[in-house]
Amino acid sequence: MSRTPRERTNPAGKRPGKIGRAGKDAPAVEPLNIVHGALPSREVILRFIADHPQKASKRELAKAFGLKGDNRVELKHMLQELEQEGMLQKNRKSLIRPGALPPVTVLDITTRDKDGDLIGRPAEWPEDQGVAPAVAIRQQSPAGRQGKGKAPVAGLGDRILAKIFPAVDRGGPAYTARIIKVIDKRRGASMGVFRSAPGGGGRLLPIERRGEEMVIDPDYTGGAKDGDLVEIEIARLGRFGLPRAKVLSVVGSVGSEKAISMIAIHAHGIPHVFPPAAIAEAEAAKPATMSHREDWRDVPLITIDPADAKDHDDAVYAELDVSPDNPGGVIVTVAIADVSWYVRPKSPLDREALKRGNSVYFPDRVVPMLPERISNDLCSLKEGVDRPALAVRMSFSGEGRKIGHTFHRVMMKSAAKLSYQQAQAAIDGNPDDKTGPMLEPILKPLWHAYEVMKRGRDRRQPLELDMPERKILLKPDGTVDRVFVPPRLDAHKLIEEMMIQANVAAAETLEKKRQPLVYRIHDGPTLAKQEVLREFLATLGISLPKGGNVRANSFNGILAKAEGTAHQTMVNEMVLRSQSQAIYSPENIGHFGLNLMKYAHFTSPIRRYADLIVHRALVGSLGFGEGGITPEEEATLDDIAAEISTFERRAMAAERETIDRLIAHHLSTRVGEEFAGRVSGVTKSGLFISLPDYGADGFVPISTLGTDYFIYDEAHQALSGEKTGLGYRLGDSVTVKLAEAIPLAGALRFEMLSEGREMPAAVRSFHKAGRRERGQVRKKPGTRPPRGRR
Repeated sequence: MSRTPRERTNPAGKRPGKIGRAGKDAPAVEPLNIVHGALPSREVILRFIADHPQKASKRELAKAFGLKGDNRVELKHMLQELEQEGMLQKNRKSLIRPGALPPVTVLDITTRDKDGDLIGRPAEWPEDQGVAPAVAIRQQSPAGRQGKGKAPVAGLGDRILAKIFPAVDRGGPAYTARIIKVIDKRRGASMGVFRSAPGGGGRLLPIERRGEEMVIDPDYTGGAKDGDLVEIEIARLGRFGLPRAKVLSVVGSVGSEKAISMIAIHAHGIPHVFPPAAIAEAEAAKPATMSHREDWRDVPLITIDPADAKDHDDAVYAELDVSPDNPGGVIVTVAIADVSWYVRPKSPLDREALKRGNSVYFPDRVVPMLPERISNDLCSLKEGVDRPALAVRMSFSGEGRKIGHTFHRVMMKSAAKLSYQQAQAAIDGNPDDKTGPMLEPILKPLWHAYEVMKRGRDRRQPLELDMPERKILLKPDGTVDRVFVPPRLDAHKLIEEMMIQANVAAAETLEKKRQPLVYRIHDGPTLAKQEVLREFLATLGISLPKGGNVRANSFNGILAKAEGTAHQTMVNEMVLRSQSQAIYSPENIGHFGLNLMKYAHFTSPIRRYADLIVHRALVGSLGFGEGGITPEEEATLDDIAAEISTFERRAMAAERETIDRLIAHHLSTRVGEEFAGRVSGVTKSGLFISLPDYGADGFVPISTLGTDYFIYDEAHQALSGEKTGLGYRLGDSVTVKLAEAIPLAGALRFEMLSEGREMPAAVRSFHKAGRRERGQVRKKPGTRPPRGRR
């Protein structure tokens, strides 16, 4: 194939321009040398993707460069090579440069530049990628684009969905953005700790890393006392001196758990107060009617949930399939609360649910997606009470293959409310007064059905990571009592597998109806992450197949080889880190971790907006009556998927940070004590240490490890001394001393007490080969240990 240029032109066939970031004072950027119809070079591909993120899918690239036939295949191979080398990474349907913003991003507007223009930053940004990039917000005229319609207008503190463009001015932010939609208008309230001053008034100490101290005048303290966590609004911004603030409300003492969870709620902008219109709509809601419903109140569906659950949105029932065409088969029924009946598109309840995206769970509270009148009452499948539901009846063969399913809009009445422990105890031979009578007719058929379904799961081989989930038990005063790992029961696995199969059935039905929907997708590991994992596993004598066709069972084989060895935890963590993040999307690529081609969240519409969208799609496409999806919703599924994916990450971060703060507060009185820990992360700047007994993570700065020069070896996940050859690897058991605890930041700093162990020969040869430039990090004498957190 010839790459000789026939003409200097861009993909649109126009004259070449200066493509890249170039302002009027910036030096000229060499134009792209493109031949329409010829395969471009790697450098041209990378520059084009950086400058045209909205055209960065494989299809758009082929179209832009006019590629057909073999050239399209060559382009695909080139993009795979760039991914493997870490030069590109996937983002939903498009490709982006590592560290670059995707074409559509959720931004928080945080400040203004010197000219008064708004500046935003990504609402969620990985910690390992440093500081989130700044984005200049382009406000449109009130008349909208080209004078058509109203343009969304945003201000400081707002959260927006924005279209991202590379900046053309080198002197400013790297990106500009056009507002697609204002997601959340925050009224400028901020949060901090009040410190009283002699004579009245005081100062506000920020809880956010980039926050600034503020002055609070005596008349504006709002009754706050020294050490109170308060919500404030800026009263005055002057050109000189500190900003002045007014206390709006007192949350409570910074020592209380309530205050700690409120820090996370505020820091991530999680809506936690329902507007009056949503509350009024919920309170006025009436029980659902029998319109378009089947009467299933005689079906003995039961709920199995945590013992302290307040809402019950799924119920299950199983029986043998008596059809002669399905010997040994079972029929499994899953019924899910019919939230779509009560929460209609564009209603106050719907707008608030979309703004939240999902419920957020903290150790002491839940910030629900829907008001309690809906989530804990009308849509909770309470025992012995009529409740509307969407149900799926699934048939499985004796080998565990799903051979058919049907959906129904029903009125049901739960036969019993059981906890996981209660149901498991009955199956294990210890039934109580409630489970005894239902053991033979209900519980044993459920467990038999699970055993049948498990055959199909074992054949499918989803990714089976062994990562115990720790729970925090609080005392009555809201402080930490203990941290424990709850047992993983067959009752948990039974409900999980039945919910997964119901989700699969929902996706299959909607696809068959050609109905737009929001999928739950999970891409496979990028080639770059596979290579990092492959190098690490090689140090343990474990191989990972090369190529882009790695499947979930490939990782299961690796996990099986590590099981029972000293490396088991380390291998599980590294495999987990290699995985992509699951997101929502109207475009389906399958679910890698579950090893499923069609998957959509259907089973939790009380706490996830994605499930509510799927319910509406089923109601509309199956002719189930009121509450179906609207054409307006279908047209905005891309935006909805981007928003709720971001809100899910927001909830996860808030939950994790609250636990970090709780544990840091719990351990703040034990500074100087020794703890047994494990190396959970290795970086150029030091070691992350987890305390298994507390579910806590802290940091050991490299500057405190000793007098040796320490070298970072990414492949072996190790820090080792250049002279002694002693060091630390991921997974090592160590003893550390707690040097500092900062509860408001959720930060713990440790000092290492364990001497490093002798590194494997491969790590020592890494030094002798003189390749320290790959990752050498030296202790800087006299440097102060950093106080950052993970």
